[in-house]
Amino acid sequence: MGLYVNTNTASINAQRNMNETTRSLGKSFERLSSGLRINSAKDDAAGLAISERFSTQIRGLNQAIRNTNDGVSLAQTAEGGLQETGSILQRMRELSVQSANDTNTDADRASIQEEVTALVDEIDRIATKTTFNNQTLLDGSFTGAKFHIGANFRENLSISVKDARSSSLGRQAKYESSTDITVGGAGDALSDGDVVIRGVTVRSTVAADDSLSTTLNAASAISKAAAINDSSEFTGVTAIVEKTEIIAESDITAVTMDSTNNISINGTVLTGFAVQDNDADDTLVNQINAVSDETGVVASLDVDNRMVLTADDGRNIELTVSGNGSRVGLGAAGTTVTGGRLTLQSEGQFDLTGAAISKLGDVGGAGASLFGVNDEFSVSNLDVTSREGANDAIATLDIAISQVSSFRGELGAVQNRLGSTVRNLEVSSENLSASRSRIQDADFASETATFSKNKIVQQAGVSVLAQANQQPNIALSLLG
Repeated sequence: MGLYVNTNTASINAQRNMNETTRSLGKSFERLSSGLRINSAKDDAAGLAISERFSTQIRGLNQAIRNTNDGVSLAQTAEGGLQETGSILQRMRELSVQSANDTNTDADRASIQEEVTALVDEIDRIATKTTFNNQTLLDGSFTGAKFHIGANFRENLSISVKDARSSSLGRQAKYESSTDITVGGAGDALSDGDVVIRGVTVRSTVAADDSLSTTLNAASAISKAAAINDSSEFTGVTAIVEKTEIIAESDITAVTMDSTNNISINGTVLTGFAVQDNDADDTLVNQINAVSDETGVVASLDVDNRMVLTADDGRNIELTVSGNGSRVGLGAAGTTVTGGRLTLQSEGQFDLTGAAISKLGDVGGAGASLFGVNDEFSVSNLDVTSREGANDAIATLDIAISQVSSFRGELGAVQNRLGSTVRNLEVSSENLSASRSRIQDADFASETATFSKNKIVQQAGVSVLAQANQQPNIALSLLG
């Protein structure tokens, strides 16, 4: 090996190794001081990307845990208000039982009524003043609320708190089974929640329920009967479809029909015939009955010589009258749809509630709404000043107490579900945190060993570098 003065190769090599050792020590200092194995992308690009995804998920899960706990608190607040409402209803029922006893005088019952009225006011106060974060919970306005209970997009739980005001509690329409309930008219299709029988929600109607009617299938009596009967196992209420009838407004007058002036029944057109006063039953009735296999509609004449159109299976009758057709007494020119009628049957009483129970139709064609809820059957206006009123109040309060218990049960189920959700989120967050730690965190045992090794190597390097820097001095001794 040569001896050089201008270039000290040994010193350069020692410096390079010392620089590497110093960089390694710096990395150990960084990891030990931060606790992280990955402090920048250059440490582990793939590991950094994975750990950042984990961090996103973990932070989302932790916020979802807080969201869910807020939901539990809200449900507990609402349930607490309902608990007090239930206690008030129990007291009101106790007072109603007391008032139903004829040992009470009118003055006694008036005093009882005063307390009942005060308790009704307290129920309404609870319903309007039970709030969570300035949101009223028990007045029926807190519906369809979305609780975000997950870390990702649209991981929602929809929660609604029922209306616990006195005007909604005990709200019902009651009928005895000895009197069948008959409803009719084409009406409207039912949506979920429109009709509730004995606490069971009747499903929505669809056109597939009725393959017989040509129009408004989902709103027909057949479709409504199918929807109601689907729940009869749980409600004990069955629906029977009655025949559909259209009765002409007057007797048939003489008229001649051609291809431009016609009558159409359920899409089948009757054309090209003449009707005289003395042969109506031989002409128009026969014309309609000739196509009854297609229309499902049979024609007849009543004692007043008026046309009667009947669909025995309860299908809708779509009647289109144009031109001279209006002269047969079936109405003015245009298209009308007449729906069949339903009879609801049950052993014992049953209650009908829901968002739109009037969609079931009208009372027996009389035009009065059968299912419009009578406000006398709600907690808001109980009258216990008579024995009859007190007995009605007992029945109404029984329903109200059952409703509040059901509401509390729903909120209890929500609390249990949210509690399970919190536990699941906590486990997920824990597991993801452990996975992220294995990727991102520094192993102190390993890093400390590396640090100690590099410290020793650095000290050795300093000593070696000092020796290497002395090598050029050897060349000077040759000159002496």
